[in-house]
Amino acid sequence: MTETTGDAGPGVRRRMPHARRREQLLRVALEEFGRRGYHLTQMEHVAAAAQVSKALLYQHFAAKEELFTEVTAAIVGELTDRLNAAVHAEPHGVAGIAAMVRVLFDYATAEPDAWNLVIRHLDKPETGPELRELRDRLGEAFAALLLRRRRADPTLSPAALAVNERRARLLVPLMYGSMLSSVSWWLEHPDTPREEAEAMALEFVWLGLDRLRGGERLARVDGRASARRESGPL
Repeated sequence: MTETTGDAGPGVRRRMPHARRREQLLRVALEEFGRRGYHLTQMEHVAAAAQVSKALLYQHFAAKEELFTEVTAAIVGELTDRLNAAVHAEPHGVAGIAAMVRVLFDYATAEPDAWNLVIRHLDKPETGPELRELRDRLGEAFAALLLRRRRADPTLSPAALAVNERRARLLVPLMYGSMLSSVSWWLEHPDTPREEAEAMALEFVWLGLDRLRGGERLARVDGRASARRESGPL
C-alpha cells in the first residue's frame, strides 16, 4: 500500500508505503513533542514538519493523544530495556548505580528529542500512563538495587524489612530526579567533560546513600538541623 503527501506542495506527489509513512510520522512527532511539549504541539505542526496533509496524518492517528501515546510507548520500551539490561549485568551496589547513570547519559546523547520529551513530561500525569510507567520502572530498578541484599538477609525481621522498604521508596524519586537533572544540565553545558559529569552524578547518589546506610540522619533541635546516628540501615 502506498500513499501520497496530499498537500505537500504544488505539483508534488510523493509515494511512500504505509508502514514507512507511519514510521516517518512517529519520528517527526517525536521531534515536535520534544521541542514544543505535548500541550503546545498540534497535529498541524506534525503534518507541516512531515510535509504531509493533516488529512493524511489523521489517516494514521485519530487524535494527538493517540500519536503521543505511540511516541512515548516506544521511548519507554527502549529506555527501560536498556536500564533492565544494565541492572542485570551489574546487579549490586555502586556498579549497578554506575551502569544506570551510564545508560541515561548514553540515551540522552543518542536520542536528544526523546530525552527532552521525557524530561518535560515524566511527572505530568495528564500526558498518559506510558511515562508514569517509565517513572515506576525507574523506581523499581533503583529500589531493587537498594534492597537486594536486605531482602536476602535472613536476620532481618519482617518489621525491619518493612522499614527498609519504606525508606528505599522515599529515596527513589530523589535518586532518579538527581540523575535526570544531572544529565540535562550536562547537555546544556557541553564544555563539561562527560566523564566528570557522570562521576559527579554517581558520587552524589552513592555517597549520600552510604551515609544513610550507615545510620546517619539529621535531627532538628530548636529549628536547627544536626547530624545524628541511629541503628539500622537506610
